[in-house]
Amino acid sequence: MSTIAQLGALTGGYVIDPARTRIGFVARHTMSTRVRGHFAEYEGGATLNGEDPERSSARLTILAESLTTGNAQRDELVRTSFLDAENHPTLDFTSTGVRRVDATHYKVSGDLGIRGVTRRTVLDAELVDAGIELTGGPQDAQGDFRVCLRGGVTVDRNDWEVNWNSVTSVLVASKVRLEFDVTLIRLS
Repeated sequence: MSTIAQLGALTGGYVIDPARTRIGFVARHTMSTRVRGHFAEYEGGATLNGEDPERSSARLTILAESLTTGNAQRDELVRTSFLDAENHPTLDFTSTGVRRVDATHYKVSGDLGIRGVTRRTVLDAELVDAGIELTGGPQDAQGDFRVCLRGGVTVDRNDWEVNWNSVTSVLVASKVRLEFDVTLIRLS
């Protein structure tokens, strides 16, 4: 089966499978340490058009309070002082365009809202698995049609006013890598 025929089978509406999805980040702290974390609560979905990927769209809403890095004190500091979760409870992404790079890679442009500031950004996305090649058909063992995507984008947190004080600029690098490993389930 050709790649184009396989992509055509993806067309439909999808929701995020929270049990098989990870939305995370990597930030450099001090001179050489990296801090990794993720968000435990989010919701979203996509409308995929396998025959014309440019007509696809996606949306994601992340609960800021669900941030975790494995260090309770740091988590509270990031939630309150950096993200201001009390006044800005969600981080939001809504796609505005999709460009196919090759058979499995895409550029997804969209509006990313953090801390009340919305900026245009472009995510790199890779179609990892659509169940077609691995199972020979569109359904997994549970009878669901799943599509797996992975990717991310590096942003400057200062563009979204994610800063606490002047010392923060010395301790935490301004560049933060946002990463996703998403499994989508097609709606019936």
